[in-house]
Amino acid sequence: MNWMQTYRSKLMSAADAVTGISSGDNVYLGSGCAAPHELISAMTGRADELKDVTVIHHLTLGEVPYIAPDMKGRFRCNACFVGANMRDAVNDGRVDYVPVHLHEMARMFKRKVVPLDHAMVILSPPDEHGFCSFGIEVGVTKPAALSAKHIIAEVNRQMPRTLGDSFIHVSKIDAFVEVDRDLDEFRPEPPSEVEKNIGRNVASLIKDEACLQLGLGSIPNAVLDFLDDRKDLGVHTEMFTESLPHLVDKGIVTGEKKNFHPGKVIAGFIMGTREVYDFAHDNALVEFHPTDYVNHPVNIARNDNMVAVNSAIQVDLTGQVCSDSIGETIYSGFGGQADFMRGAAMSKGGLPIIALPSTTSDGRLSRITPNLDVGAGVVITRADLHVVVTEYGVAHMLGRNVRQRAEALISVAHPEFRESLLASAHQRGLFGRLFPGGGTHSVS
Repeated sequence: MNWMQTYRSKLMSAADAVTGISSGDNVYLGSGCAAPHELISAMTGRADELKDVTVIHHLTLGEVPYIAPDMKGRFRCNACFVGANMRDAVNDGRVDYVPVHLHEMARMFKRKVVPLDHAMVILSPPDEHGFCSFGIEVGVTKPAALSAKHIIAEVNRQMPRTLGDSFIHVSKIDAFVEVDRDLDEFRPEPPSEVEKNIGRNVASLIKDEACLQLGLGSIPNAVLDFLDDRKDLGVHTEMFTESLPHLVDKGIVTGEKKNFHPGKVIAGFIMGTREVYDFAHDNALVEFHPTDYVNHPVNIARNDNMVAVNSAIQVDLTGQVCSDSIGETIYSGFGGQADFMRGAAMSKGGLPIIALPSTTSDGRLSRITPNLDVGAGVVITRADLHVVVTEYGVAHMLGRNVRQRAEALISVAHPEFRESLLASAHQRGLFGRLFPGGGTHSVS
């Protein structure tokens, strides 16, 4: 049979496509903005027939019916990154959190550390040669699909055909379900004045011809607003973000000076809006690859002048960074933060940056702290931290002892908290102990 006959022979309804899922199976779901909602609905519609099905994915958007309380005993979710749609369920114990570096997530499927019985994904319609693109979510989803025993695909007319190592032939798919619905979209909140000031401070560290990675959230996107006078920037990033097309259109991002994939924007997935999806469609400038390639620290380091910008929840005075929890409460995950921090550190001329507001949004708590909160997870170790940026400036950590680190971090903390942080540093012995009657060390 030619590929079209093969494709047509595997077309079916969503209800029929999920009949092969059995009790005890492991099911991977397309992640990010590419969760296959029609297949998810069909799978959970069989809840009364199933028990102990494990659902596995990275960050997802939209409805997640498999974590509802009445699904207990039917489905159990392993989330490798925790988004807003399941944060309460994780902390209530209804969903399990898997701490994993993003580049290792793809490898854990390939190596059968986590064997997959089924992968439910969204693909673009096949091209004239019978190849479908994984579109906006290549990073984890392609390696997961190729590692699964069975692949069940929504073929969505709205999925862009992205290029790179992003394709799969119809002969490798077990079931197709044609849909035509809007993809999930993600747009960060507009940056606050504090976040704009952080973005300006970070941008001051980015030179012409740098290669950028920008993480999730408003702060990394705020950085892009202050790069209009830069030349020949490159991009090697896990996530293709909303603001990048504008920098390409302005001629600021060209990739011409990159020494690894020159002239190309390299990414793993898109989390954005329809505008970004349309930009990426059939665009030879942008290549998508699995995250065990994009996020591998050795490949990241192959880019000279690699600048990685990521955010955090807390940084303690010795340089430990918490990014995945608020105390014992799981908030997000590891993602690719450590991958890019380490890769940028190994890059010739590279610079790994942690950027965060100096206080919580209500101003009541300092996010630069004497110690991390009890139960807080260390995503970036003291030895991996090079630069911390707040709205008050830049603190350099590399090569500095813990006393010097504390001094630098206090200098970029909110002024209202500097004296208490200084006292805490003395009490910890970072500057020596406080003399009776007062301190002996000041930080301007």
